[in-house]
Amino acid sequence: MIKGASFVRALQACGHEVEVVTGFPNYPKGELYPGYRLALHRRDEEQGVPIHRVALYPSHGRSSLGRIANYFSFALSAAVYGLFRAKRFDVIYAYPPPTVALAAAAIGFFRRRPYVMDVQDLWPDSVLKSGMTGTGRMGSILNAVCNFVYRRARRIVAQSRGIAGKLIERGVPPEKIDVIFNWADEVAAAPNGSADLSRYSFDGKFNIVYGGNLGVFQGLDTLVRAAKIAGEAVPHLKLLLIGDGSEAQALRALVAELDVRNVQIEPGIPRSEIGDVFDAADVLAIHLLKDPLFEITIPQKTQFYMAMGKPVLAGVEGEAARFILENGAGLPVEPCNVEAMAAAMIKLAQMPADELAKMGARGWTAYRREFSFDAAIAATEKTLFTAVGAPPCR
Repeated sequence: MIKGASFVRALQACGHEVEVVTGFPNYPKGELYPGYRLALHRRDEEQGVPIHRVALYPSHGRSSLGRIANYFSFALSAAVYGLFRAKRFDVIYAYPPPTVALAAAAIGFFRRRPYVMDVQDLWPDSVLKSGMTGTGRMGSILNAVCNFVYRRARRIVAQSRGIAGKLIERGVPPEKIDVIFNWADEVAAAPNGSADLSRYSFDGKFNIVYGGNLGVFQGLDTLVRAAKIAGEAVPHLKLLLIGDGSEAQALRALVAELDVRNVQIEPGIPRSEIGDVFDAADVLAIHLLKDPLFEITIPQKTQFYMAMGKPVLAGVEGEAARFILENGAGLPVEPCNVEAMAAAMIKLAQMPADELAKMGARGWTAYRREFSFDAAIAATEKTLFTAVGAPPCR
C-alpha cells in the first residue's frame, strides 16, 4: 500500500496526530501473516504510530462471496471501532476500497466529522472485471455504495487525472476533487544488501523483473508467453516474476505447459529486500489487462520503478504509457499483445548498456519532477485542512 507508514510519519512530522485503523494483514493470499490471529481488536505501535487492527474475514481469492465478506466485515468492524472506541479526531482519511469510506461515512455522520476519500481505482468497474465468480450480482450494490460515499465525502483524492475525469462524469463536483499523484517508497526502493540474490541466478543474463501481485488484473501470462518467444532470439534473456496472488499457481502451470526455460516465478519477499532485487535487474516490467478502465490509472509500480532508475517495460496504455514515452523512461507496449511484448523485450536486450542507463536516468529525473513525496504530502495537508474548514498552517 503506497499510503502506509511513510505517509503517516510524514503527517506526524508536519505536527499532526495520526492514528491508523486497519485490518489484520492478509493481502495478497487471503491468509493471516505469521504472528497474527483474528481478534476483535489489537493495538500495535510502530515508530510511535498507534495502529488499531480490527476484525475482518480474510479472503483475496476469486470468490465474490469471500471478497464481499472481506470488504464489508472490515467496514463493519472499523465503523464500530470508530463510533465507540476511537478518541476525539478532526478528520478521517479513508484509503481504498470504497467500503472503507462507507465506514468513514457512518463514523463521520454520528460523530459529526468529515472524511476525505482516496480513490485509487474505479468501483464497481474494476470489481466487475476482476474475473471473480458472481460479480454480476454485485454491480448495482457496489454502484450504490460508491455513489453514496462520493456524495458524503467532504473531499476526494484521485491518483490520476483520468480518474478525476471519470469521477466528474459520475456526477462528483470537480471542485471537490484533488489530483494527488502517488509516489514511491524511496526507502524500500534503495538497495541495502539484505537480499540473497543467488537464488535468482542473475549473472550472465539480461534480467527483466516484475515484482508485485500475481493477480487477474496483471495479465502476466502475456509476459510469460513473450519471454518464451524473446528467449529464442536472445538466449540469455530471463524473466523473473516475484510475488503472490490468485494467479500464481496458474502462471506456474503455464510455464510448465509451455516448457518455458527462461522464466522464474518466486514467492513474495519482504519489502526490505525488494530494492536489492530491482537494482540487480536490467529492466523492470509492468503489465495490466487491456481495458479502458486501466487507461485512466497510473499503476503504483510506475513510480517505484522510475525511482529505481531502471528502464520500464510497460504493458499499459493511457496516462501511464504517455508519461513513460514522453519522458523516454522505457518502452510502452500494447497490453495483452504477446508479439509486441516479445519484440520490446528483444529490443531492450539488444540495447547498449549505456543507452539503458540513460533511459533509467531519464525515468528517475521525471519521477523526482512529477511524483515528489514532499509535494504530495503538502497537497494532502491542504486537502485535509480544506475538509475541516481550516486554513493551512503553511
